[in-house]
Amino acid sequence: MEASPRSIAELVVQLGRITHGCGYSEGLSPAQWSALRYLSRANRFSRTVSAFAEFHATTRGTASQTVKGLVARGYLNRTRAPHDGRSARLEVTDNARAILARDPGEALVRAASALPPSARNRLATGLERLLGHLVQGCHKRPFGVCTSCAHLEVTGWGREGKPRFECAFFGELLEESELAQVCINFEPGKDSAMKRAFS
Repeated sequence: MEASPRSIAELVVQLGRITHGCGYSEGLSPAQWSALRYLSRANRFSRTVSAFAEFHATTRGTASQTVKGLVARGYLNRTRAPHDGRSARLEVTDNARAILARDPGEALVRAASALPPSARNRLATGLERLLGHLVQGCHKRPFGVCTSCAHLEVTGWGREGKPRFECAFFGELLEESELAQVCINFEPGKDSAMKRAFS
């Protein structure tokens, strides 16, 4: 029997509710866990209160209070952004990395890992499309990673024949480790520089 759009929507919402309900752990709230997860995966341009607020679909004031609590507990450090003295960049501390090893959200990861690879691939593709439609319909900013972003450019080739990548949005070179990090300035690219570099 074919699944109805409503039943799919209800399943997604229920997954979110159950995951949220498991998020009261280690003395942190679900919002604080969400902040730690996001900031541990975000690139240097996206580790700000404003970026987290957009990602978490909440107000800047609410996000600021969430972050303030994490700074007070020693899970985040706040530093001035190098290019804009008015904004602060957030860095995850070693204490936060240690507590993330006990992230209650891993229950959902384990549930996903129980699916066969082919089912995981189909589910990921379907959820990405669903999220894309929702983001567009609600006029929200899409988040993504450099490897599939239109702003990613190849600026030449380095040692050992490895390509050098740059974010054209910021005009800054990127480390290889940054290419898989989440970015607030993500722009979906039909033909990413990553594909062109290795084609």
